[in-house]
Amino acid sequence: PFNDPQDLNQKRIATSYPNSLRQYLKKHHITAEIHEISGSVEIAPNIGLADAICDLVSSGSTLFKNGLEEKDIILKSEAVVVSSEELSEEAQVILDKLVFRIKSVLAARNNKYLLMNAPNESVDRIIDILPGMKSPTVMPLATSGWSSIHTVITEDRFWDIIEELKEAGAQGILVVPIEKMIL
Repeated sequence: PFNDPQDLNQKRIATSYPNSLRQYLKKHHITAEIHEISGSVEIAPNIGLADAICDLVSSGSTLFKNGLEEKDIILKSEAVVVSSEELSEEAQVILDKLVFRIKSVLAARNNKYLLMNAPNESVDRIIDILPGMKSPTVMPLATSGWSSIHTVITEDRFWDIIEELKEAGAQGILVVPIEKMIL
């Protein structure tokens, strides 16, 4: 088990980033055997190639699928878009398209698409609860006296809104992740 960096002493560590790992080990005065691997580093412990790994982690789902868990962060990084003020018109058009696409993905991250059914007498109460982008979409269902209501809500108010919707009469609530939002 790994509880602190010293637990890596004399262990085999697989990585695609040997220089970053060497710096980390040196900083913590650890001697370990580094196995440089190109891709699929997370399988190394399961096939007996390593005792631990050093790899890039985004969500951690690949680690989890392989029975691993993140124990220490050796580097935090972020991607940024940088441009020159002296871009050609053509390059500026391409950059603007790229930034637009990135912003649409980022805008979607904190939002969920919500679909629900409700008796018609509950629709006005439900609409008052829902923030929506402009206004919720309300469509009649094939069953008389019922409507389907669709909207977008932010993740930070999600559970509060869901409770209010249930109390107001919403049923069959579906929550769908949003891939992109073009605002």
